[in-house]
Amino acid sequence: MNRIVGCRRISSRIFLFLGNKILSPLPRSSHSQANPPKPSDLVSPICHLLKNGGKWSSLSSAYSSAELDDALVERIFLNLKEPVDAKGALLFFHWSSQCKSYQHSLKSYCLVIHILVRANLLTDAQALLESVINKNSNPESPTNIVAETLLRSHGDDVVPTPRVFDLLLQTYSKMRMVEQAFDACLYMGDHGFTPSLASFNKMLHVAQRSDWSGLAWKVFENMFVRRVYPNQDSIETMVNLMCKEGCLQRMLRLLDRIHGKRCAPGILVNMALVLRIFEEKRFAQGYILVRRMLQKNLIFDDIMSSLIIYAHCKIGKFHDAAMAYNDMVNRGCRPNAFVHTCFIGARCKENSVEEALQLVEEMHSIGLNPYDETYSYLIEGCARAGRLEESVSFCKKMMKEGFLPSLPAFSEMAVKLCDLGEVEKVDEILTALTEKGFAPNEEIYCQLIHGFGRIGKAQRILGLYYEMVHRGFVVGLPVYAALIRSLSDCGKMKDAKKFIKMMKGDAERAMC
Repeated sequence: MNRIVGCRRISSRIFLFLGNKILSPLPRSSHSQANPPKPSDLVSPICHLLKNGGKWSSLSSAYSSAELDDALVERIFLNLKEPVDAKGALLFFHWSSQCKSYQHSLKSYCLVIHILVRANLLTDAQALLESVINKNSNPESPTNIVAETLLRSHGDDVVPTPRVFDLLLQTYSKMRMVEQAFDACLYMGDHGFTPSLASFNKMLHVAQRSDWSGLAWKVFENMFVRRVYPNQDSIETMVNLMCKEGCLQRMLRLLDRIHGKRCAPGILVNMALVLRIFEEKRFAQGYILVRRMLQKNLIFDDIMSSLIIYAHCKIGKFHDAAMAYNDMVNRGCRPNAFVHTCFIGARCKENSVEEALQLVEEMHSIGLNPYDETYSYLIEGCARAGRLEESVSFCKKMMKEGFLPSLPAFSEMAVKLCDLGEVEKVDEILTALTEKGFAPNEEIYCQLIHGFGRIGKAQRILGLYYEMVHRGFVVGLPVYAALIRSLSDCGKMKDAKKFIKMMKGDAERAMC
C-alpha cells in the first residue's frame, strides 16, 4: 500500500514538473522579438484594451511596433462604434496619427466623426471636421468630397445620425467657407438629408456679415425649397442684408403700394425673395415658393396675387395676367398701384401706348396714384411711339411730384428729341433733373454731345466734357469718339486733335 502511494506521489511530481515546463513561455530569440504582430491579430486585442480603459501609454508599450494600414484602422473604429466606446475610438485616432509612416484616410476621419457625433462629443467631432476640411480644401479636391465621404460611410458601417451633416455645415460656416457649406447643403438635400434651421441660420449669418448677399438669398430660398421655414433670427439677418444692399426702402414702398399698410418684417423679406426670383426670370420656382408661403401664412393673398401678375406681365402672358387680376379681385383683394403699373409697363413694351394711357386714367378714377416706375414706363413708351410731347409732359409731371425717371426712360426720350434737333430742351430738362439728384450716365452725355454737334454748339460740347470730369467719369472710347466727331462737325479741328491725343495717351497707359 505504501509503495502504491509513493508511486502516485512520484507521478504527480513528474506531471507537475512537465506541466510547468509546457505552460511556461519559451525563451524568445532576438529575431522573434523584432517581428511585429500580424495586422489581422491586432483588432481584437486593441479593441479589448481600449474598451477596458486602456490609455495612450498602454497602446504605446504593447503596439508601438505595429504596422498600421487603412483597412486595419477602419476595422478598429467599427469595433468601437458604440457611444460608450467613442472616447476609446478618439484615443486610438490620435495615437495612430503619431505612428510612423501612417496618415489617416478621409474615410477614417469620417468614421470617427460619425462615432463622436452619435456619442454627443460634438466639440471633438467639430475639431476633426475642421482638420479634415483644411486637409481637403485645396483647388484640386472635389467640392463635396468631405460630404460625399461622410455620406458613403453613413449606413451599415455606423448607426445613422443626421446631426453629423448639420455639424458639417456649421463647421464650414464657422470657418467662413459658406460657399462650400451651401454646396454641401445642396448635395445633402439631393440625398435626402434636410439641414436644420440652426444650420441655415448659421450660413445666413456668416454670408450677411461677409457681404455675400447673392449667396445669402440663395440660402434663404433653399430654406423654403427644403420646407425649413425662417424664424425671427432668419428674418433679422435678411433685414440687415437688405439694409446693406440698399433695397429695404424700395421694398417698403412696394409693400405700401400693394398692401396699403406696413406688415411684419417676415412678410417684407418673403415678398423681396419672390420678387427677386421673378426678376431673375425663374418663374416656375417663384410660383411654387409664393404658393407655399401662402399655405403657411407667410405672405398675404394680395401680395401673392400681385407678384404673380407681375411675373405674367414680365414674360408677356397678358391673358394669364388678366385672369390672375380678375381672380384676385373676385377673392376680395383691392386693386393696387403696383398691379396697374405692371399692366402699363407691359402695354408700353408692346407699343400699345393708347391702352397704357387708358390704364393711367383708370388708376386715377379708383384713387390710385402713379409713381416713379409708372411714369418711367409712360415716358419711354410715349417716346418710342413718337408721342414726344406726352413723354416730356409725363417727365415734368413726375418731377413736380418728387419722382425721378429711370435712366432707360430718359435716354429714350433724349434720343428722340435730339434726332429732331431738340437737344437744348433735353439739356434744360437734364439740368433740372440733376438738381434733384438725377445722375446721368455716359450714354446720355454722348447723346447730348452728338446733339450739340449737329447744331454747331462747340462750347456746350466742351462744357459737357468738363461736367463729366467734374462728376468723376472715367472718359472712355465712346465719349472720345463723340467729342472728336462732334467738334469736327463744328469745325473745331484743334480741339478735336487735342482729344485724339488724349485718347491715344489713355490707350498707351492702359497697355502699360
